[in-house]
Amino acid sequence: MVYKKLNSTGTLIQRTTTEAPHGPMYYIGLDVHKKTISYCVKDASGLVHQEGKVGATRWELDAWMKTLPQPWTVAMEATIFTGWIYDHLRPHAHDVKVAHPLMLRAIAAAKKKNDQVDASKIADCLRCDFLPECYMASTEIRDRRRTLRYRHLLVRQMVQMKNRVSGLLMERE
Repeated sequence: MVYKKLNSTGTLIQRTTTEAPHGPMYYIGLDVHKKTISYCVKDASGLVHQEGKVGATRWELDAWMKTLPQPWTVAMEATIFTGWIYDHLRPHAHDVKVAHPLMLRAIAAAKKKNDQVDASKIADCLRCDFLPECYMASTEIRDRRRTLRYRHLLVRQMVQMKNRVSGLLMERE
């Protein structure tokens, strides 16, 4: 829930409560890799409820989501694998956020670094509303961009091939 009010100078103050509509919120940090996802589940006070790794497949994510306390919000660092995970978690979570990788590194830089620590730091940034969030385009826009990137690649390769053939033909003259 968001409370908005004006302070004595007339400046708008916006505060977010740590309570979800149905009780306490649980905050989940994910450290995403190609084959595994490390996770850390914390409550509003920062107490760790669950930690571990889950396989980076839809089936394993579905099984894992059934074990989570409700309601939950999740955050992950933007990677090449973020899109499908974001789309898969979105219908089940209260909120899904994606963190800007460079800004997150600046905030959560640590001497001790491993997947579990990264997941915990992301959960803490989310819990304290200190997550450097980045824009996540809709599925339709991301699909369209992927198609256009592939088309651009094909056009570029076609032009390169035409230029090579033209060069070969010019050598024979």
